[in-house]
Amino acid sequence: MKKVCIIYNFEKKIAKEIYKESIEYFNKRNIEVVAGDRSTEADFAVVIGGDGTLLRSFKHFIFRSEIYVIAINAGSLGFLTEIKKEKVFEEYDNFLAGSFKYEKRYILEIRINQKKYYALNEIVISKGGITSKVLRVKFSSDNEYMCTYKGDGVIISTPTGSTAYSMSAGGPIVKSNMKAMIITPLAPHNLNTRPIVISGEEKLQIQMEDTDRTGQIVVDGQVNTKVNSESIIDIEYSNMTLNLVIPKDRNYYSVLREKLKWGDNLC
Repeated sequence: MKKVCIIYNFEKKIAKEIYKESIEYFNKRNIEVVAGDRSTEADFAVVIGGDGTLLRSFKHFIFRSEIYVIAINAGSLGFLTEIKKEKVFEEYDNFLAGSFKYEKRYILEIRINQKKYYALNEIVISKGGITSKVLRVKFSSDNEYMCTYKGDGVIISTPTGSTAYSMSAGGPIVKSNMKAMIITPLAPHNLNTRPIVISGEEKLQIQMEDTDRTGQIVVDGQVNTKVNSESIIDIEYSNMTLNLVIPKDRNYYSVLREKLKWGDNLC
């Protein structure tokens, strides 16, 4: 018997309804439904909610390269959870028939004093509040000095996350199937500091330069940990990826137009 792991946002009424209907659908097809704590047993996965639901749950599914995730939008934006609720069972049918599209999404690995975290969207290093002192954050790539950012902080984003916080802070949009890192400064204290896109093959070493102040690191809006000048921070791409099922008729640029109003003439 096949098994599917379903994770849903129980606070959303629509997500609950889709969850119940999905259980009925899979039971009729002799597919066992398991919860997140049994994700390692599953042959594929379904996530029902908004983008935040996927960001909270994706780590269940990156330790096995053969598992695919069907992400259903029961939220508002749905940039990551692209399957519309009206298309749920059509997409299930396509997937079970082996007629589906998917993208590999790259995952950032951050080590803070040897403790590992994983990011699908971004890693944010910030001063942690409007009354806090500015930070000086030193960046090196492959142990060669890059630059020191002075300001409220820095965002290190994946292409998947380039349409999220990084974009709002002035960073570029990078197509999600590219392997790159986007470094976007937050409120830099000069006119010459700009976002930069670097190769996904590079390994970053990051250090807080000020001994008298601390910063905080937030990973995908979930993990929040303090760092200081003694913290050892390393960022690189993990060998693991997320296999995200996408609509068969999906076009990346149409998603930008629909979700983010890209190219709209607002005048």
